[in-house]
This record gives sequence, structure tokens and C-alpha cells, in this order.
Amino acid sequence: MIQPPGTPSSRRRRHDREIIALAVPAFGALVAEPLFVMVDSAIVGHLGTPQLAGLAVAAALLTTAVSIFVFLAYATTAAVARRVGAGDLASAIRQGMDGIWLALLLGVAVIALTLPLAPWLTEVFGASSTAAPHAITYLRISSLGIPAMLVVMAATGVLRGLQDTRTPLYVAIGGFAANAALNAGLVYGAGLGIAGSAWGTVIAQLAMAAAYLAVVVRGARRHGASLRPDAAGIRACAQAGAPLLVRTLSLRAVLLIATAVAARLGDTDIAAHQIILSLWSLMAFALDAIAIAGQAIIGRYLGADDAQGAREACRRMVEWGIASGVVLGILIVLTRPLFVPLFTSDTAVRDALLPALLVVAATQPIAGVVFVLDGVLMGAGDGPYLAWAMLVTLAVFAPAALLVPTLGGGLGALWCAMALMMIVRMATLWLRTRSGKWLVTGATR
Repeated sequence: MIQPPGTPSSRRRRHDREIIALAVPAFGALVAEPLFVMVDSAIVGHLGTPQLAGLAVAAALLTTAVSIFVFLAYATTAAVARRVGAGDLASAIRQGMDGIWLALLLGVAVIALTLPLAPWLTEVFGASSTAAPHAITYLRISSLGIPAMLVVMAATGVLRGLQDTRTPLYVAIGGFAANAALNAGLVYGAGLGIAGSAWGTVIAQLAMAAAYLAVVVRGARRHGASLRPDAAGIRACAQAGAPLLVRTLSLRAVLLIATAVAARLGDTDIAAHQIILSLWSLMAFALDAIAIAGQAIIGRYLGADDAQGAREACRRMVEWGIASGVVLGILIVLTRPLFVPLFTSDTAVRDALLPALLVVAATQPIAGVVFVLDGVLMGAGDGPYLAWAMLVTLAVFAPAALLVPTLGGGLGALWCAMALMMIVRMATLWLRTRSGKWLVTGATR
């Protein structure tokens, strides 16, 4: 075991510098992603209500399809970071290329399913007869950009593993600007309507993928790494990602159950729930940035056979997560009179919002610990445990949430169930990190 040099204070400062250097650009890139949909919504919204409704349905489908494959970024980050820690950059980039090839294969498969199933999918998601044609058009065209979106995910994982979160930020900013310009030009300038918005987004996504590939290919040539697809390597990436897929699907199930329960509580509660969920997601971006830093830093320490350094980095990132959660919780309470009116002027919705909002504020420090430990265990390549832990969490949350309407509870009770979900996640993740079983060192797990 390598003992990190310097005093405990100097090592903490070094960890702080590493966390800030990786987390701040990662936060910028994360925030840039949802801006794509916001720009599309703003531009398409002026075409008419049916077009905007169609976009809403198609965007929900696309977001769900792509978010399922977020393991392409997570698993790739951990695997590449380990090899970086071991000093084998050629192998690190080779591992990243396997992830990119897997992304391409999955993207093509998604297109093959989406094109013929688009009408059925929009119907299942409840598109009205007037919105459905626009949803189908947008979904079919936008699906052509899914391989590029998945390549961006995998390539982002490569760069994060290489301890580079600045390049993803620059690419995200460039992609956002290109998407806005293309959408405006194609929707209004070329008169293509909602199809123009879809094509603009696809072109922007292809440009982002090309930018990422140029960076990765340049690195591969510099270090003599092969760019050809390797069946064994692609299979290994898929196997490493499978547990994280289970984790992601379980988490999506939690959010879907919460939304379904809120809908059963009535229009007022579901409207308030949507506002809180949007806010909760925004807070998650800040905390997820620290988790992304954790994935890269922990993977590198373990790859360098430095278990002590990984422990210290984990401890410091947990402190960052708690502090960030406290700050976010206080901000929610203090700024509530400012942001709530931006979402709704309905007094009933505001009244339903308040108890649940206080629960969200109170649980932000817990969320900070959860996000950080999630990132730490991902960086350690501990996917099977993360899958098991999320399934346990789902098993606890589902009955608690489904009992809310039966027992006459309101939105506050539902978000108490969400708080329970976060507490269970924190408990399972804390037990694992405390056990030390995640501290598996070496270039591969």
C-alpha cells in the first residue's frame, strides 16, 4: 500500500483541489444537457400547442431511452481511471474505445426499435390525436441522433477517467449554442416546423460526437492504442455496465412510482410534485458533479494500488457532499418566496408545495452523502453491489409510497416516502464503504 505523502492537512488540500478541478466543469456540463430540451421547447412552443405537446411526449421518450444507458459513462469512467492510475494510458484509451463501440451498437439497436414503434410509443405515453403526428415526426427524426448521444456518453466517460472534465464542458457549451442556432434557422428560417427542431438537435449531437471522437482518436494515436472494435472488450464493457443498468432502472422505477402516486392524489398535488421534482433534479446536478469527481478520483487511486488514498479521498468527498447538501437545503428555504411564484400563481398548489419542499430541504445533506458514495462505489467498479442496494431501496420505497393515498396522506407524505428512500440508499452505501470490500486495487477489478 502506498502511503500518500504530506501531512493530513496538506492531503486534504490536495483532495480539495482535485475535487474542485473535476467537479466544477462537470457541473457546467451537466447543467448544459437539459438546456437542449429547454431551447427546443422555447422554439417549438411558438409553433402552437399541438407541436409543443408532441415535443413533450417525444422528449420524455427520448430522455428515458437515453438515461437507461447512462452506465456507458459511469462504467467507462471507472475502468479508464483505474488504468490511468496504473500508468497504462494506452490500455485506458483502448478500454474507452470498447465503450464507444458498445455505445454505437446500442444506438443502432435503439433506432431499429424506435422507427417502427414510434406511433405505438406515442400512444402509450398518452399523446392526443392532435399532438401525436408531431410527436411521431420528432421522435423518428431525433432517434437518428441516439447513437451520437450514446457515443457522447461513453466518450465523456473516457475523458472523465482521464481526469478531464473541462473538454466535456466545452463540447456541451458548443453543442448548446449549435443546437439553438440550428433550431431557430431550420424551424423558422427554413420553415421545417417541428421537423426542423429535430434535425437541428440531431446535427448538434453528431457534431458533439465528432468532437469527442477527435479528442479520443488523437489520444489513441499518441499512445499507440488500437481503434478497432474488439469483441471481447465490448462484451466486458457490457458485463460491467449490466449491474449499473439494473441500478438505473430501479431508480427510474422509484421516480415513476412517485409520479404515479402524486397523480392519484389529484391535479393540485401532481402539479406541485412536478415543481418539486424539477427542483430536486436541479439540486441533483450540483451533488452529481461531486459524484463524477469521485468516480474519476477513486478509480485512479485504486488503479495505483493506493487504497489509503482512496479512503481519504472518499472521506473528504463525503464531507463535501454533506456541506453542499446543507448549503442547498438552506438555499431552498431562503429562496422559496422567490422561485415558487415563477412556477405557479395557484394558491392551492403553493399550499401543497410547502410541506414537501421542507422535506426536500431537510434531506439535502442525506442526498449529498448518497450521491458521493454512489460515485465512490462506481469509481471502484462495485456495480453488482450498487444494483443490489438499489433493488432493496425500491422494495422499501414502493409499498411506502403506494400506501400514501390509501392512508389519506398528501404530497408531504409522499415526499416523506422519498426521504425514506434516500435514507435507505445512504444506509446501504454507508455499510458498503465502511466494510472496505470496495477497496479492490489494480488496473482491473
